[in-house]
Amino acid sequence: MRHTLIALMTFVLISCHNKEGEQYALQEVYANPQIIYDEHPDFVTLYNKAWDLAKEHVDSCKGLVQTPYIDEAFDPKVIWIWDTAFMLHFFKYSSSNYPSLASLNNFYGPIHDHKEIPLKIEIPDNPPLFAWVEHAFFKQNGDTTHIKELLYETQYLQKHFEWFDTVPRGTVIANSAPTCIEKTPHGYRWEGGRSGMDNTPRGRKGKHAIAHRPNNPDMLWIDAIAQQGLSALYISRLFDEVNDPKQAQIWNDKYEAIKKTINTYYWDEKDGTYYDINRKDLSHIKLLTPASYWPILAEMASPEQVQKMVNHVKDDKLLGGKIPWTTVARNDNDFDPEGGYWRGSVWLPTAFMGIKAIEKYGYRDLAHQQAIQIVSHMLRTYQEYSPHTIWECYNPNEPKPATDVHGHDVRPDFCGWSALGPISLMIENILGFYDVDGITKTVKWDLKGSSKQGIQSLRFGGIITNIIYQNGKINIESSNPYTLIVNGHTFEIPEGHSKWSL
Repeated sequence: MRHTLIALMTFVLISCHNKEGEQYALQEVYANPQIIYDEHPDFVTLYNKAWDLAKEHVDSCKGLVQTPYIDEAFDPKVIWIWDTAFMLHFFKYSSSNYPSLASLNNFYGPIHDHKEIPLKIEIPDNPPLFAWVEHAFFKQNGDTTHIKELLYETQYLQKHFEWFDTVPRGTVIANSAPTCIEKTPHGYRWEGGRSGMDNTPRGRKGKHAIAHRPNNPDMLWIDAIAQQGLSALYISRLFDEVNDPKQAQIWNDKYEAIKKTINTYYWDEKDGTYYDINRKDLSHIKLLTPASYWPILAEMASPEQVQKMVNHVKDDKLLGGKIPWTTVARNDNDFDPEGGYWRGSVWLPTAFMGIKAIEKYGYRDLAHQQAIQIVSHMLRTYQEYSPHTIWECYNPNEPKPATDVHGHDVRPDFCGWSALGPISLMIENILGFYDVDGITKTVKWDLKGSSKQGIQSLRFGGIITNIIYQNGKINIESSNPYTLIVNGHTFEIPEGHSKWSL
């Protein structure tokens, strides 16, 4: 049986160039899951296209801490923290032969071990998402050895949490732009480029604010403080996983303190959302963007708060509409109907974050619906707009790429984090494999519809499995036993072949 499953692997020869222009080849086993979705087979085409583009962005550079590494598809001379972090949320499904999680060493080493590298870390005070991503990989693969090394030997997650709080403004690491993050008693000063939302109008300091220039030096950013809380939450959970309740409690206390600050100062009860605030008088700076949903991802909101915020992403005058998760509310004066980069475009990282946030509170049907809307929009753009590819971000109204800050089309072939739609949202929210747990050896499947659908070569916790539904039956092939829960029905899957009725 194991030999049968191994035969499902795809051997791919990738020809690439290093930074010196020298050609090299990677002959590896890239065993990506294969999906079946007869209800919409074109989704499968887009899924495969995303993996093809992602494989093209496995790069190599002599002198890096980790090489080869996954490249963000933005600029071959730089690496980005939040791009890489988001990309790992689809690379977690790939074979360990991808240099996926190890690519984080190209940030850990220079920032925390003062290692020199030949590439530029564009913005080292990008969103602090390492703990969130490390936990996602751990849940997928169950690799306790790596987590123990991370928590007790390198301590990179704890160090980065403290670094984000204490790094002096103007610090340069690996030829980066100077840091600007600054902790205050109620949150963090930051700016658009450092937050990742480059030309966002948050802060209201002019319609043409550009990346790397402070939008409003008096603004405290809701995403910065919520992301620090997210880090503390997942550091705590990782300590729980290695049976260290003392450290888990220490980090949970940090999380609870941040949660209290956010709900005290950043929540607007009348508008039913979290906002950025002014550090001088703590007043709300009222502009609705997906950044307001980071506290939900960090599980800081009550069910009542989440319900109010869910209403905003269902409202076609706000963040909803035919293509949801616009980066500025549609009724805002700064909303650009052509996208304008972070002034209305639909970006896959923030859409993915928002969908994962509401999903945590049980809104799986809405997450399914919005994932279909977003991937359908990407598919129409792929089919109708030339070149036929996957884009950096998307027009909020028409099937075409968004415009950048200069009014031109954004970057093509962006997989890169745009693969989050055709791969991660496809697997988790459209097909509905919403919880794949390599620690407990459990797969939870929210199966919808009656068409043939499923996944092949799904890897988690040392298990390789095929799960295919057709005509009321679920056919399974598995290298090892695990538990499958389908729409509340529990099946104990044995090694080998099995068939189950729903």
